[in-house]
Amino acid sequence: MQKILLISGKRKCGKDFIAERLLNRLADRALIVRISEPIKKEWANKLQLDIQAMLSDGPYKEQYRRDMIVWSDEVRRRDYGFFCRAAMEQAPVDQVEYVIVSDVRRKNDIRWFRETYGPQMVQTLRLTSLPETRKARGWQFTAGVDDEPSECDLDDSSFDYVLENDKDDQSGEQLLDRIMDMLQIS
Repeated sequence: MQKILLISGKRKCGKDFIAERLLNRLADRALIVRISEPIKKEWANKLQLDIQAMLSDGPYKEQYRRDMIVWSDEVRRRDYGFFCRAAMEQAPVDQVEYVIVSDVRRKNDIRWFRETYGPQMVQTLRLTSLPETRKARGWQFTAGVDDEPSECDLDDSSFDYVLENDKDDQSGEQLLDRIMDMLQIS
């Protein structure tokens, strides 16, 4: 592994969209790791929920999101790196050059990656989108979710790169070109 790209941003700013397209460009040289995957799997097992629906981008998980956030915050208080470690252990990271973490949400997530892999290997990317753009993508403000640390903890953080994801470029190619240049990936 040469580089770990930590992508953060508010809900519906395009984190997964950009991560998937970046993965397509890098082909077998990269993989996507989602910190939310072990969270959702553990929560689904705990409550006997549909795990595939929890992992999807559909409305099913929204009815459980707030309670899942509260529970995962309790786990993080005991071990701030628990879900980051679980996500990385589940992925074959030793078989690729680049790891794209598509859902960094907390300062302690970034801290864990930098402490574990070294700051020289970790790059942070913050995607931003206007509320109007996010609403057009299906976002609706939810009290107890959008005003909690899972959405706001990184608001005052600094990042290696900050990019706006509001353009009408449906494919995201222009934004991907910029990311590839910034990360010096050929």
